[in-house]
Amino acid sequence: MTLTAEPATETPPRARRPRRARVPAPLLLIGPSLVFMTALFAWPTIVGVGQAVTGDDGPTLAYLRRMFDDPYFWPAVRYTLLLIVVLIPLQFTFAIAMALLLRERPRFAGFHFYVWVIPLAISDLAAGLVWLSVFTDRGYLNSVLDHLGLDGYAWLSFQHKPTIFLAVVVAELWRATSLVFVIVVAGMQNIPKDYDEAAAVFGATYWQRLRHVILPQLRPSIQVAMILRTILALQTFAVAQALAGRDFPVLVGETYQWYSSLQNPHVAAAIALVVLLVSLATSIAYLRLLRVPAGEEAR
Repeated sequence: MTLTAEPATETPPRARRPRRARVPAPLLLIGPSLVFMTALFAWPTIVGVGQAVTGDDGPTLAYLRRMFDDPYFWPAVRYTLLLIVVLIPLQFTFAIAMALLLRERPRFAGFHFYVWVIPLAISDLAAGLVWLSVFTDRGYLNSVLDHLGLDGYAWLSFQHKPTIFLAVVVAELWRATSLVFVIVVAGMQNIPKDYDEAAAVFGATYWQRLRHVILPQLRPSIQVAMILRTILALQTFAVAQALAGRDFPVLVGETYQWYSSLQNPHVAAAIALVVLLVSLATSIAYLRLLRVPAGEEAR
């Protein structure tokens, strides 16, 4: 009896499911930031630029011409830039000096730190009102002068532009130096003291160590602080508004005037566009001027 093997039946291959395209992990990580930046920065910027150069009949330069013809615009540009030129060097000088003092670990160093950063917790408008009580005609400064037998002075009178500028500079210096101070102190925490001690062993003076050891290693922190502080100085408004109103025009103040008081959002958007362009230009300039060479980053 012969056995015949039954032919094997071939099973059809399973249909392969198409692979789903996986979203790269880096894209998932930066996705929320992209959405945030698009919603709160990119889209408002596009809308603002559109308002500045678009009218009811299409693209137009009428709002830019009206901005340039405004008698307050060029004084606002001048005072805003003058504030930056005067404030930034003063604030960095004071901030670095205070940070160097804390680096020496004096007594009650923590107390000094918290006292110096108190203005950081005060709003712009509140700081302006504090200094208004100092510089107004019946303020603390004139009270001291009267107590000394001296005549008071109209510090905030529209006829005395230099003293108005001085009052705004003092108020901004008191209010915003703490921001630079905190960034510089954080940067100094990453500077090893071994470098400073080695330079001292080889006979370097304190000023030589400051110039060739400490400040070069502070360059990244100084870069960040300069960008932030310049952008915030361009946005100075509440302090100047509280102290002098439109007697001391600044760019952001003019944006507010055109949008709120004059009811013209197109010209307000044009002035805001100027602030944006100046901010971008100064940020790029700082990034190029304070760029750390590749050889120094590797050290």
